[in-house]
Amino acid sequence: MISAPATPPRRFEFERDTFAFANELVWQYRLEAATQKMVSQKNDPCPEYTHRCFVLVRSARQFFYHARFDGSLPVADAAGYRRIVKAVVARNPRTVSSDTSRVVVPGYDCLRAFSLAQAAVLKASCGGAWQSYVLRSHWRMILPVSRPHQQRMAEQLAGSVPRRGAAIVHLFCFPELTINHGIVLYDQAETGTGVRFTAYDPNLPGQPTELNYDRTRRTFYFPRNHYWAGGPVNVVETYCGWLY
Repeated sequence: MISAPATPPRRFEFERDTFAFANELVWQYRLEAATQKMVSQKNDPCPEYTHRCFVLVRSARQFFYHARFDGSLPVADAAGYRRIVKAVVARNPRTVSSDTSRVVVPGYDCLRAFSLAQAAVLKASCGGAWQSYVLRSHWRMILPVSRPHQQRMAEQLAGSVPRRGAAIVHLFCFPELTINHGIVLYDQAETGTGVRFTAYDPNLPGQPTELNYDRTRRTFYFPRNHYWAGGPVNVVETYCGWLY
């Protein structure tokens, strides 16, 4: 069952509704020119803020759905912001709060500015790494993913992005697990071969990325970046119903 939240009051904006800091990586990746495959080695020292990709995409939508930023109010102290962040991430990421019931975040006009100034508070309060592993969507990863399933998923997302404002998707390859990641889709456009979804990737907070769907092959493609060689991925929408 796919839940249908109230329509968000505005469009999701990358420079306003995303975190300024990154989900850091335990491993450092390098693309081998000869094989075009990613090789990895462990980062030393290991970064402190890792395995939070699903925490960040869920939290980004919770702030989009449940928070109201007010830069005209004075900046609060760390304890006050911890209470505010915990109040936001305690709310249902599948539904939208009314304007009058939103959690007020004083001192900043958007999540981007808030997370730039209060990164330590947000990292400590949005959720632990374990929350990226205990997800409803993970059960689907171990089952075969057919081309008809991905066609239906593309059609579902084409409706979900405008309705939800921010659609959270799980990208994976199984059983290789070369990618197991969450991103937020917030815009879409028709191409000559399918649909291009514009996305927020918590591993790459500096600029938007994209997820492309090819109608002929009925396949999603995620572009090359510093942790992924680029290529086909399986896609499932998450935080959209009882099973996901």
